[in-house]
Amino acid sequence: MLHSLHIPTISSIKSPSSQSLSSSEHPPYLLRFRTSHRENLRYLKTLGIIDPSTKPHKFPSPEAVDQVLSTVNFLKSKGFSEPDFPRLSFLCPKLFSSDSDPTDIEPVFDFLTLDLAASDQESCGLILRCPQILLSDVEYCLRPTLLYLRKLGVEKLNVPTSLNAHLLNTREERLVAKIRFLRSVGLSYEESARACGRFPAVFGYSIENNLKPKFKYLAREMKRSVEELKVFPQYFAFSLENRIMPRHLHLEQRNVRISLKRMLLWSDQKFYAKWK
Repeated sequence: MLHSLHIPTISSIKSPSSQSLSSSEHPPYLLRFRTSHRENLRYLKTLGIIDPSTKPHKFPSPEAVDQVLSTVNFLKSKGFSEPDFPRLSFLCPKLFSSDSDPTDIEPVFDFLTLDLAASDQESCGLILRCPQILLSDVEYCLRPTLLYLRKLGVEKLNVPTSLNAHLLNTREERLVAKIRFLRSVGLSYEESARACGRFPAVFGYSIENNLKPKFKYLAREMKRSVEELKVFPQYFAFSLENRIMPRHLHLEQRNVRISLKRMLLWSDQKFYAKWK
């Protein structure tokens, strides 16, 4: 092929044959390249990865687009469909940055399949509910967390729910902090572990903004013992201002005392009809 390479001289640039070559061969190649890049940009716009309102001078380079497309194709090979990408891109834009590489996120898929025993469909479902899980380190975050949750007796973590997805993406030390809080209010380690195993959503609650205020109200205003939390740890799931306080005050005015479960689980219609 080297013998066919022709470097034009100044005189040859002005020749008719050279002008013909310049006008008939080079532009089509350039046109095809530009059209291909435009098509790739248009495709990434339809996936929601590139904002349709992006100005042309801010478009990513062809090289960056190729890198993003490699991530898109990798995710599609794992079972994601095109309607999934707007959500993935919105919740985790870093996933489609030009420095992202499929080899960086492949270990997470291996973890979901081998450690968690999730099917391809379940893996996609978990990731869609928490795309940031793809950016987590398997050795330092995902695997220790999974082992700790299993130790507590939390089961069916492969089921694609928002709770499971965010639990798996929570570092072990944050889980331990919730156990430590429950022990500080009077539960033993075994009782704390059992309560969290029955109600793992507690791991997602803030200690300062959720658990502490609700426990203080339970102990000081409602004058209930920690024993009730062992039976009904779901107490922490209810709004203090909109559910717990109004119902407690309503019952207190009527000198009625019932279990936390009965007090909080009933619908407003049933609760207020029962105790008018």
